[in-house]
Amino acid sequence: MNWPVILSISKTHLLSRLKQSSIAALGVTFGIGTFIILVSFMTGLNHLLDNLVLDRTPHVHIYNEIRPSKQQPVDLIEEFAGGINIVHSVKPKQNQERIHNALPLLDYLRSDSRVRGVTPQVKAQVFYVAGSIKLNGIINGVDIMEEVRLFNIADYIVKGEPQNLARNDNGILLGAGIAKKMSLDMGDKIQVATATGEMFPLKIVGLYQSGLAEIDNIQSYTNLKTAQRIMGEGNNYITDINVKLHNIDDAVPMSNEIRKQYNLTAVDINTANAQFEAGTSIRNIITYAVSITLLIVAGFGIYNILNMMIYEKMNDIAILKATGFSGKDVKMIFISQAMLIGVVGGVTGLVFGYFISVLIDHTPFETEALPTIKTFPVNFNPLYYLIGIVFAIVSTFLAGYLPARRAERIDPVEIIRGQ
Repeated sequence: MNWPVILSISKTHLLSRLKQSSIAALGVTFGIGTFIILVSFMTGLNHLLDNLVLDRTPHVHIYNEIRPSKQQPVDLIEEFAGGINIVHSVKPKQNQERIHNALPLLDYLRSDSRVRGVTPQVKAQVFYVAGSIKLNGIINGVDIMEEVRLFNIADYIVKGEPQNLARNDNGILLGAGIAKKMSLDMGDKIQVATATGEMFPLKIVGLYQSGLAEIDNIQSYTNLKTAQRIMGEGNNYITDINVKLHNIDDAVPMSNEIRKQYNLTAVDINTANAQFEAGTSIRNIITYAVSITLLIVAGFGIYNILNMMIYEKMNDIAILKATGFSGKDVKMIFISQAMLIGVVGGVTGLVFGYFISVLIDHTPFETEALPTIKTFPVNFNPLYYLIGIVFAIVSTFLAGYLPARRAERIDPVEIIRGQ
C-alpha cells in the first residue's frame, strides 16, 4: 500500500471541499472542546465540594452516644420471661456524654502507626448572650493548632488568626452567622451561659465561616481548657475524639476496632458522608454522559459529510479503481480523510477547551458562603486531554469506516455504464 499517494489523494479531496471539511472538523472541535470545558469545570467543582466537606471531616469520629439500655428491668424478672413484655416511654439510662478513660485512649491512638493525628474536643450546649439578644448554640473546646494542622481550619477564619485563640484562655472564635445576628465583631465581649445558668465572659478573637449556614449560625470554638472550665470539669473531660489517618482506607477497620474494644460509637468518614459521595457520583455520571453525547453527535456529523463526499466522488472512485487502485486502497483513502478530520478537529478542540478553562479559572467568584474561594474551580488534569484526543480519533474512525466500506465495494464498471 502506497501511503504517500493515499494521503496525497485524501488531502486533495479534503481541500477540494474545504467548507465541508472545515464544518466536519469544527464539529469535532466543538465536541472535544465542550468535553474538556465541562469535565474540567465539573470535576473542579466536585473537588471543591470534597475539600469543603471531607477535608474538615475526621476519618474516624469517636464519641459516647447516650442511648436506651438494650436490657430493661423487666428482662431481669423471671416471671415475665418468655412472655410478650411491652414497656412504654423507655428513657436512656442517666449517663454522661464524656468518653471514659479518654486520656489513655488518646495515648493509644497516637501510638498507632496508621494515625496521622488525633484531636480531643469538648462539645457543650450553651447560650450566647449579648445585651438582650440570646441565641442557643454549641461551643467546641479544641486544640486550635492541631485543628489547623489536621483539618485546615485556618482557611475558614475570615477575621483574626488561630494563634490569637491559642494565646488567649478567655477567647472565642465565633461563628460568622452568630456574630452577624448579634451585631458583634472582633474585640467585642460575649457572655456564654451553660445549661446550669453559669455565665462566662469571653473575648471575640476571630470569626469563623465554614460556608455552611447550619454550622456558622450555632458553632464557635474556644481552647480545650476553656471549654472544660465552662463545663466545670477537669482536664480529663473529653466528649469527642477526631482521628486523621495516613490512609483513608483504614477508617472502616479502625472504627470497627474501637467499637469492639472500647464500647464507644466510632463513625468512619465513608459512613458519615455516604449521601455526599452518592451526590458526587451522580454529578460525575451526568458530566460524562453529556460529554460523550456531544462527541457522538459530532461523529454523526462526520459520517454524514463523508457519505455525501462519496456520492460526489463516484467518478473519482471509478477512475482510481480503473487505474489500478484496489478496493482496500480506496477504503483507506476515506478512512484517512476521517482520521485527518479527527486529529485536526481534536487538537483544535483541546486547545479551545484549554483556553476557555483558563478563562473560567481566572473569572472572579466571591461569595460569603464560600470565603476561601476567589475564582471558579477548574481541574486541569492531563488525563482528560488524553481521553479527549483518543475519543476524537476513535469516534472519527468509526464515523468514517462505514462510508469507506461503501466506497470499497463500488464497481467502477457500473458507474461508467451509468454515465
